[in-house]
Amino acid sequence: MSTTIIGFPRLGEFRELKFTTEKYFRNEISAQELLAAAKELRAKHWNIVKEHGITEVPSNDFSHYDNVLDAAFLFNVVPSSVQGLDLSDLERYFALARGYQGEKGDVRALPMKKWFNTNYHYIVPKFEKDTQVKLSGSKIFYEFAEAKELGLDTRPVLVGPFTLLQLSDFEEGVEAAQFVAAMAKAYQEVFAKLADLGAERIQLDEPSLVKDLSAEERVLFLDLYRKILADKKGLEVLIQTYFGDVRDIYSDLIELPVDAIGLDFVEGKKTLELVKSGFPADKTLYVGIVNGKNIWCNNYEKSLAVLKQIPAEKLVLTSSCSLLHVPFTTANEDFEEAILKHFAFAAEKLNELRDLDAIRNGGGAEALAANKELFATERVGQNAELATRIAGLTDADYTRLPTFAEREAIQKEAFKLPALPTTTIGSFPQTKEVRAKRLAFRKGELSQEDYDKFLAEQIDEWIKWQEEVGFDVLVHGEFERNDMVEYFGQNLSGYLFSKNGWVQSYGMRGVKPPIIWGDVTRLNPITVKWSSYAQSRTDKPVKGMLTGPVTILNWSFPREDISIKDSTLQIALAIKDEVLDLEAALREKLPLRRSDWYEDYLDWAIPAFRLVHSTVAPNTQIHTHMCYSEFTDIIPAIDNMDADVISFEASRSNLKILDELKAKNFQTEVGPGVYDIHSPRVPNEEEIDHTIEAILTKVPNCKLWINPDCGLKTRGITETKASLVRLVEAAKAAREKL
Repeated sequence: MSTTIIGFPRLGEFRELKFTTEKYFRNEISAQELLAAAKELRAKHWNIVKEHGITEVPSNDFSHYDNVLDAAFLFNVVPSSVQGLDLSDLERYFALARGYQGEKGDVRALPMKKWFNTNYHYIVPKFEKDTQVKLSGSKIFYEFAEAKELGLDTRPVLVGPFTLLQLSDFEEGVEAAQFVAAMAKAYQEVFAKLADLGAERIQLDEPSLVKDLSAEERVLFLDLYRKILADKKGLEVLIQTYFGDVRDIYSDLIELPVDAIGLDFVEGKKTLELVKSGFPADKTLYVGIVNGKNIWCNNYEKSLAVLKQIPAEKLVLTSSCSLLHVPFTTANEDFEEAILKHFAFAAEKLNELRDLDAIRNGGGAEALAANKELFATERVGQNAELATRIAGLTDADYTRLPTFAEREAIQKEAFKLPALPTTTIGSFPQTKEVRAKRLAFRKGELSQEDYDKFLAEQIDEWIKWQEEVGFDVLVHGEFERNDMVEYFGQNLSGYLFSKNGWVQSYGMRGVKPPIIWGDVTRLNPITVKWSSYAQSRTDKPVKGMLTGPVTILNWSFPREDISIKDSTLQIALAIKDEVLDLEAALREKLPLRRSDWYEDYLDWAIPAFRLVHSTVAPNTQIHTHMCYSEFTDIIPAIDNMDADVISFEASRSNLKILDELKAKNFQTEVGPGVYDIHSPRVPNEEEIDHTIEAILTKVPNCKLWINPDCGLKTRGITETKASLVRLVEAAKAAREKL
């Protein structure tokens, strides 16, 4: 075995799994039909990987919703309240993923968080006092057997025990160490059953090893693996890491009785240094050399230079992480050849691994020559005017005056909002009709006049509805926008857009990240037209909605020929121009290691945000929104953004961030999300009441806004209106109590 990947995209080449699963959610197909479609898709993907010359094919990298949730179900880490409901295993699985509300009960979805430094989101399992860790699922086994029937001896992939514990929540009084023995036994049972089925090896994913590890966490990891590896049941065990290097555990890791270790040579700053210090001759090194998170072609000469320095005797070339994070294939794109030749999506990255393997073994001369030619020519030039503008920035460009306290008083007098003002994050449901009209307009089947008339009608309807319900600060609904990033990118120079470049974000939700091809500048006003129109239809304040520069950068495929900092500053200046136009008209990836936070992120991300709004008037209120990230460790930096109001996801994370806000004396006004918009269920009558009461014990009422977790673009109209009515009613009730 000489080439492999950590995982493959699972939505399908044309998002087949998404559309099939949504049919199941709408009760248009049975569970059996969903499972049959998924089986067919898995077979297709395995064969693609094999046909591209990859010698070791993974299995169980597929998921119906999330791989961490899969592992929780495999080991019976399922809340007792859900286990007691009269639901099938599949219904129970989806209930924890997205909530359930029906005749069989009412289940709130488990929390959702970002998967390390990616834009994928995983479901957070919860260990309770009565959790009995044991082998209770079968997915990993029947998927291996499926592949076996197709003539493929795959390597099953499973979230490792340490990462599973690190990413989970624990009931009060419950600790990870309590589950070590049971977890070790359950993993050994997986080994035994796979061995009986004919498996030869297993991959245990441990990306948590690339984060800063405390002494206690290192002890937990070693305790787990010493117990698990005491009897491997005849399997070869690969511990696979990604998203960074394992400097805190490397010396212990290479001493474990595992057969292979997978390391990231793309994002791992110290990986090569660690390996050059010594790697056991009896172990195979899985070399993550092809970038699994970006879409640019691999520079073969640079990769080969790294490979030549690796002293390990037995190497397998692999992706730096799962290819889940890139689109399926460039074969479905319409870019001209001069552009397309620079891109490698998932299928093309398989070719790159095959090429690199051939070249390092004395072949592949033609592929190497073509790759050298690709990187020998300059791809894009520099915008001299933009470079001069960035070079001329001073500290004053990042500072907003007057101070926050002065602005807060000015804004309260200007807006005269009630206590606990209500608002939403920005978007309202994009129905089939909205999407159909946008598509017809894009195809030239609908005139600009007719399209504008339709959008105006949508805005009128929702502005009126918000007024009737009693919202204090309104939004126009963003019906003209296809995506929070792509819509802006279409009005910026330097951006390219794929036709089928879908990437999984959470569950069955896919996004199509734009590609930053060259220098970024604003081509024309982007949001002024419809924000101004919405404000003209009401006497209440309407928020102008902009995607921030860091989010635009992080939800795009960034350039690799300039720094992330420089790219973000370009976007920040473009959005700054938009902010000023909008003001006149109206009157998102923290590094995994703390040591990298400031130099590699906060030192440029926070100033980039401040640059955007530094010159607006004091009575222009700047709101910013953050969702599904780890905020608690960077509260001072968030406060330093100097926004006026910050809203953030909170309902799925049980409002944990509020304790940190209180402890750090957070000054910015806040809008913690009071209900989960990523679930179709409608919060019951008491839920939002209780949530607001809990928030008010930790946030002064003069600092609190009431809003949902995030935008409502993906939700249905009925559930959205019902939920928002309850939100406003709960806010009014809390206001009366005050």
